[in-house]
Amino acid sequence: MGVELRQLTRNSSLLIYTFALPVVMLLLFGTIFRGRIDGTSATYQQVYATGMIGMCVINGGLQNLAYAVAIERHTKALKRLRTTPMPAASYFLGKVASVLAATAAQVAVMLLVGVTVMGLKLPADAGRWFTFAWVLVLGATACSLLGIGMSSLIRSEQGSAIVWLPIMVLQFVSGVFIVFSSLPSAVQQIGALFPVKWLCQGMRSVFLPEDFKYSEPAQGWEHGRLALVLVGWCVIGLLLCLRTFSWRGRDDG
Repeated sequence: MGVELRQLTRNSSLLIYTFALPVVMLLLFGTIFRGRIDGTSATYQQVYATGMIGMCVINGGLQNLAYAVAIERHTKALKRLRTTPMPAASYFLGKVASVLAATAAQVAVMLLVGVTVMGLKLPADAGRWFTFAWVLVLGATACSLLGIGMSSLIRSEQGSAIVWLPIMVLQFVSGVFIVFSSLPSAVQQIGALFPVKWLCQGMRSVFLPEDFKYSEPAQGWEHGRLALVLVGWCVIGLLLCLRTFSWRGRDDG
């Protein structure tokens, strides 16, 4: 995991993108959209703060990790790594652990901005912090495994758009950039099929006032269903890794 984190800190462009983009997006949306959401005591700024926390998890696990693994494959770093005594499981665990560590740092930055600028309130009870912990771990694990699995779609160092575009669309239909309850019903149903919607809903349940749950489609936080969906996507991500992951690039023979 230490090696993975050192690689992140040495990549200045990735470091700026990873930490700065969510903050810029939060400040932008928080400046444009103000006021309270009808029927709740939550503000648009608070809702967008929780969405950007979800964005940190998604970008770190799905987008950045998919691209990083693809680059390691194309530069033959994975091929060389395969010849070392390190077990394959250690590679995957290291990737997931590095995403969890980097995501924790990103979320800490987002919470600082959310609390100081957007009026986000930190939970006052241990129950909400526990919910925050398991939602973050399950969400980051699912996104990491899916990111490793999706890395096989990137066939060149310039091919990141093939992953970036669907991830961006997924964020829009999952309530990252738009209040989920304001989306058309059909779009909500599509978003509910994927883990991003549930990850963001979990974050809303932690940081938003309790009355906001009545604006959710099910008029509740659905923690049980939320956990099942995220665990299910962890399993799907693992199966995708086992099915698609390769130590060699397509041109390695």
